[in-house]
Amino acid sequence: MNLSFLDIFIIGIYLVISLIIGLYYKNRASKSLSDFFLGGRKFPWWLAGLSMVATTFAADTPLAVTELTAKNGISGNWLWWNMLIGGMLTVFFFAKLWRRAEVLTEVEFIELRYGGKPAKYLRGIKAVYLGIFMNTLIIAWVNLAMITIVEVFLGVNGFISLGIVAAIMLLTTFYSALSGIWGVAITDAVQFIFAMLGTIILAIVVVNSDKIGGIEGLKTSLPESTLNFFPSFAENSQNILTIGLGSFFVFALLQWWASWYPGAEPGGGGYIAQRILSCKDEKHSFFATLFFQIAHYALRPWAWILVGLATLVLYPELPAESKRLGYVMAMKEFLPTGLRGLLLATFLAAYMSTISTQLNFGASVLTNDLFKILFPKRENSVKTARWFTIFIMILSLVVTTKIESISGAWQFLIECGAGLGMVLILRWFWWRINVWSEISATLSPFLGYVLSNYVLKLDFPVSYFVTVTFTTVVWLVVTFFTPSESREVLEKFYLQIKPQGFWKPISEKFNIEIENSLLFSVFAWLSSIVFVYSILFLIGKILFFDVNGIILCGVVAIISFLILYFSIRKAKII
Repeated sequence: MNLSFLDIFIIGIYLVISLIIGLYYKNRASKSLSDFFLGGRKFPWWLAGLSMVATTFAADTPLAVTELTAKNGISGNWLWWNMLIGGMLTVFFFAKLWRRAEVLTEVEFIELRYGGKPAKYLRGIKAVYLGIFMNTLIIAWVNLAMITIVEVFLGVNGFISLGIVAAIMLLTTFYSALSGIWGVAITDAVQFIFAMLGTIILAIVVVNSDKIGGIEGLKTSLPESTLNFFPSFAENSQNILTIGLGSFFVFALLQWWASWYPGAEPGGGGYIAQRILSCKDEKHSFFATLFFQIAHYALRPWAWILVGLATLVLYPELPAESKRLGYVMAMKEFLPTGLRGLLLATFLAAYMSTISTQLNFGASVLTNDLFKILFPKRENSVKTARWFTIFIMILSLVVTTKIESISGAWQFLIECGAGLGMVLILRWFWWRINVWSEISATLSPFLGYVLSNYVLKLDFPVSYFVTVTFTTVVWLVVTFFTPSESREVLEKFYLQIKPQGFWKPISEKFNIEIENSLLFSVFAWLSSIVFVYSILFLIGKILFFDVNGIILCGVVAIISFLILYFSIRKAKII
């Protein structure tokens, strides 16, 4: 497929803007590691929040949502909608605590919470685990998605498509290494505007095309079950597009707290924690994470979902394993000159936003947490961070050539973190959690994954239940059969973080008043979940002209918002 001069011009303008931003923030990033990785802790809430939202919109995201929707209808999106529950937990319980920690990375937090050589070793191991193993895997599957887009959209393949993506990644690495987190965050804001504008335009063009006939045409062309927001628990058949009861149970009640997943880590973490740590203060960290949850789950999905539904009508012949290609095929078929370039720039924006964040995050933990342990007497400099950024880029390109399935990488990540999440949550609220709890919870899911998938040969979601149970039993046994952290470590942590929960053996020594009410914080958390889901469904009901649904979701949204506002005031969260 040939791009016109106008298409190429639009793409070129976007790339030039990204490069200019990188050059502009070069000096600010060069001052210190804090400036390079955290922007000197000066981010306003809207910039940190926008950066979180942009990062979670990767090149693979519209394709993944298209695949979920095409395979299982709208309800298939509970695979990721469920993560709002844990995300809101971060907003009301962890955002302020992360900001109080004053660490440079989430991995550095390990030596704040735990003590001794085991904590130091765990810090180094986690730096490798997150910065190299997980990080390169995430970048590789995002690369693979971008390669798929290039191949379908431009009609090239093999080394040509890989070369194009490698060139884009090289530019992204250049401005990431040059400008640090300031350049990453500012380009994120620009990329978010590009990405949202492009995907909304595509949804409007495709749904209103002659082949679909608008929303009414879409509704009449699809089975009713495809449009259900919740799964049908009736016996499944070939004519019913919906997720099963077992899968829904995993998504809604288990996965959000049990599994580690990038961007939705239980208790915060990853680039979410990095953005929190970059905020001006605790208040800005709260609003940044709240804005992220609302924008990510309620405001953004429908442009992707509508195109995913349309592909069922447009390309019914696509096999299950290729459903995601329908999104790019719709771009190729329906977009005129100019809009074609805008949509390709949209995917470049989504791709570069995620890659730049992952490169910066990976370099942060390798520089601050691995390099410092291996070479304690050598200077930790911005120059070292830039070399690590380049190293991650090269390694991830190699890994890209070794993976074949995006969904396979997703499932591997979810199952190999099954059960770890509860320790990441409880380490803030329970004094008895120790370094061995986290070590065992980090390693056990891998053993549980092998046990459930290769020894017992179980299928998902049963395999997931087994892994979560196995991991939970292991870390609980380890916790109670190993000594707690030293009194000195626990008291230092308590005085700095001022956590709520089960800290009586430590807190009774100090006369410290904890500001927030735990009960009203729980009310705020629960009402915020209802509020965001009601807004999500309200938008869907408006799009599908469901008057009764609009009234119901609107009333629920208003009531839940009032409860949320009242609970925030009572809990003194801000």
